[in-house]
Amino acid sequence: MFTIDQIRCYVAVAEELHFGRAAERLRMTQPPLSRQIQKLERALQVTLLERDPRGVEMTTAGEAFLREAREILSAVDRAPRAARAIASGQEGIVRIGFTAAAGFSVLGPLLTAISTALPRLDIDLTEAVTRDQTLGLSEGTLDLGLARPPFDTSRFSSRLIHTEDLVLAVPSGHRLADDTSPRPDWSREGLIMHSPTTAAYFHDLTRRVMDVDSMRIAHTVSQVTTMIALVRAGRGIAAVPASAAVLCDESIAFRPLSPAARGAVELHALWSPTQRNPALKRVLQVMANLDHDSLSASTDAT
Repeated sequence: MFTIDQIRCYVAVAEELHFGRAAERLRMTQPPLSRQIQKLERALQVTLLERDPRGVEMTTAGEAFLREAREILSAVDRAPRAARAIASGQEGIVRIGFTAAAGFSVLGPLLTAISTALPRLDIDLTEAVTRDQTLGLSEGTLDLGLARPPFDTSRFSSRLIHTEDLVLAVPSGHRLADDTSPRPDWSREGLIMHSPTTAAYFHDLTRRVMDVDSMRIAHTVSQVTTMIALVRAGRGIAAVPASAAVLCDESIAFRPLSPAARGAVELHALWSPTQRNPALKRVLQVMANLDHDSLSASTDAT
């Protein structure tokens, strides 16, 4: 088996085509340099260099080996840098789970901030409800979640990263679009409601801020995008996060709900305190340096 030192010696001789100059370049004398080349040729069972009084020439095999030898040395030089970058969190991969509605608000600005601060870091995204995110965090298939409460604070570390209003989406021209009364009459309206199983957070939140029991449930769905499509089709009204406005055109109008709905929608960063991914620590540092307003900017703009 050959060694890295033998390869370095060979590359020097092959590039200089002169043992004296190669030895000077490597800061060694010619005899040990010649022995290294001989050992390399014996290990490979191939003649790499033709020697004569006029100088040194590479054989065809030597030319082919030079190309590979340079790649080997390049990889050897890169390996320590890569290891240090991974250990420091500058490189590697962070697997982030996010709820669908998070994509309307903070996901874009957050990813931009991470990519700016850590340009060599790879980010793997998984859309998932909070329950599946916590499972992924527990099993180690996710490093970070962007999730809704409640969650087990004894198992996960968390940071509140975004709040926004819960608002009422209605078709443009609807009687409620311009109703600014503090307690509008919703009882005559069909409500497009969040699923109590697959959208439990928004289901419970809507029940806290609206008199749902006095209304007719027209449809029950899981995704905010579906709710907006049904509102646009005139199938009812819906309580949605304010950031859902990015999905809408002039066919949809939004009006405030009760004071309890202001800032009621929460999104938390969630991670396992036992997670040892160095890149996650870097991402958490980036998030800590972002103020709440910067992550809310995209929502406020709508």
